[in-house]
Amino acid sequence: MTLDCEAHIKDIAQRLTQCRSILFITGAGISADSGLPTYRGLGGLYNDTTTEEGIPIETVLAGEMLTKQPEVTWKYLSQIEKQCRSATFNRAHAVIAAMERHFDRVWVLTQNIDGFHQVAGSRNVIDIHGDMHKLVCQKCYWRDEVADYSLIALPPRCPACKGIVRPEVVFFGEMLPERQCQILTKELDKGFDIYFSVGTTSVFPYIQQPIVDAQLHSRPTIEINPHNTVITHMVDIKLSLGAAEALDKIWHAYQTL
Repeated sequence: MTLDCEAHIKDIAQRLTQCRSILFITGAGISADSGLPTYRGLGGLYNDTTTEEGIPIETVLAGEMLTKQPEVTWKYLSQIEKQCRSATFNRAHAVIAAMERHFDRVWVLTQNIDGFHQVAGSRNVIDIHGDMHKLVCQKCYWRDEVADYSLIALPPRCPACKGIVRPEVVFFGEMLPERQCQILTKELDKGFDIYFSVGTTSVFPYIQQPIVDAQLHSRPTIEINPHNTVITHMVDIKLSLGAAEALDKIWHAYQTL
């Protein structure tokens, strides 16, 4: 760890002593320390432009493909779930959960569908892209929750109406879930004392917007990511570290003040 990183960590810890509310915005990079691949980029699960079927992954993981060829969509959903099944939350998730218990108000806006934040103990989680363990019938809206896709027949059919079952996640080309968007809007309207972007490239506008809002209101912003992203030039402090290492060091520095 460089001297700059050490100074930044001390600075962040000092800023936290003045804070009562925190927003964490997390992406695939926070679960990379659990052994999960990011979906694109170095070590990405889907770096190739097409799947084995010669179809772009964005087409395979789209609602239209699920309706027409559910066996193809579920093939790749099961690959993603298998990666998650063999892993669990890491120190980064645990620190965020500990901060939620310590500070007055802590929320997590996550793009991840692995559920690791909740397993680690976080309660205030806006899973903007859904949760892969929650299943719903597209026809009659029968619902279930499953921890292991290997325990169900794929592609699954609704036991009530035999309709196509899907995970409650946002496929390519779909709208964001209304409930999660309403919670996000409500919490962003209240504002936060400090904003963290952790392990996300921040390519989606709704992931960038909280950082933009924080800038406009002169609230401190921190990015934790080994690589530069579209928001790197916006933030007050950039930590070029992995999520688990960075958050562990920040939490330790804060606790020793």
